[in-house]
Amino acid sequence: MTAKPPVFSNHGCRLNAYETEAMKALAAEAGVENAVVINTCAVTSEAVRKAQQDIRKQRRANPDARLIVTGCAAQTDPDRFANMAEVDVVLGNTEKMSPAAWAGLAPDFAGETEPVQVDDIMSVTETAAHLIDGFGTRARAYVQVQNGCDHRCTFCIIPFGRGNSRSVPAGVVVEQIKRLADQGYNEIVLTGVDLTSWGADLPSEPRLGDLVQRILKLVPNLPRLRISSIDSIEVDEALLDALQNPRLMPHLHLSLQHGDDLILKRMKRRHLRGDAIDFAHKARELRPDMTFGADIIAGFPTETEAHFENSLALVRDCGLTWLHVFPYSPRPGTPAARMPQVRGPEIKARAKRLREAGEAAVQSHLAVQIGAPHRVLMENETMGRTEHFAEVIFDAPQPTGQIIQTTPRGSAGHQLLA
Repeated sequence: MTAKPPVFSNHGCRLNAYETEAMKALAAEAGVENAVVINTCAVTSEAVRKAQQDIRKQRRANPDARLIVTGCAAQTDPDRFANMAEVDVVLGNTEKMSPAAWAGLAPDFAGETEPVQVDDIMSVTETAAHLIDGFGTRARAYVQVQNGCDHRCTFCIIPFGRGNSRSVPAGVVVEQIKRLADQGYNEIVLTGVDLTSWGADLPSEPRLGDLVQRILKLVPNLPRLRISSIDSIEVDEALLDALQNPRLMPHLHLSLQHGDDLILKRMKRRHLRGDAIDFAHKARELRPDMTFGADIIAGFPTETEAHFENSLALVRDCGLTWLHVFPYSPRPGTPAARMPQVRGPEIKARAKRLREAGEAAVQSHLAVQIGAPHRVLMENETMGRTEHFAEVIFDAPQPTGQIIQTTPRGSAGHQLLA
């Protein structure tokens, strides 16, 4: 059989995308060939179903390849994947970042490869910084600064896939960002599972704002720094101060989950509705052009129409633009799965209404951007993103990876036209 490089299929979050790039480097260094690697997500039952669907699709397309399944779904339910006829090896989230695990999958490995390699994720106490050189373009790079989560929201399975919170030291983060900036990346995105908990396990317990300010100071040639999803109740004063720096992008994705206080308590969230609204207003006082994305769950157990209406109203009250709407699905082993469930059709209907509210918010945002000057980072020859994360489509090719000054002349769908 002719040797072929591994095929990688990524599911889920930005952190998974980052780790898939790191796995590509580990697999290449180990000499892994004729393999398909599927990096799964476990955030919803639908995510797990899609991973299984992808496994079957990849096996049909690559009948002779070794099929390796890893990621959060593999970590939380390894037997599910090990019992699939299409799967050869299951790697846990710790093992997938281990050079030794990939060496064991190389053609010249003399030993016997264990079909299931999944250790106790809760025993992991450190997060290694995997230095990656690229993401296929020279536009944007993601840098992992944190992994795991110490909180136990009643709907969430992710801590059991990622383990407890652990941080990459600031000096290591800065050095990696320096290297990427020197290579020509014009935007870096800081990513993690619970990003605002960064630093709690490090000496002197620095906060995320300290890290952001340190990056902005020590990497002056980086034009754009972006923060991925954050928990607004954990935002510190240094991070609020950093919002006023024009090199920190005016777009924050908030882990809100709901807009009703009773449901937030049943979710075991640490904020209330008023906290979210207060943060949004405070951030806009510091940075008037700030835009917000948000995660919101529709149909959480015990949610009534009145509870749901508070989530709908939160879109307006916080001035949210980019919504990630999740129809609730029970995850076995979580407290929420044992609560009284909302009927499936009602969950779908409420998710649809939330998406419609999000659609209206996007159109309102885009309308304001037309005719206003924007600095757009080109992700390919014809598409880039504004500082507020809106896509811009150009009618003529532009240099990929460069920041272009433009004035959008219109919009179509969720995109600006320039």
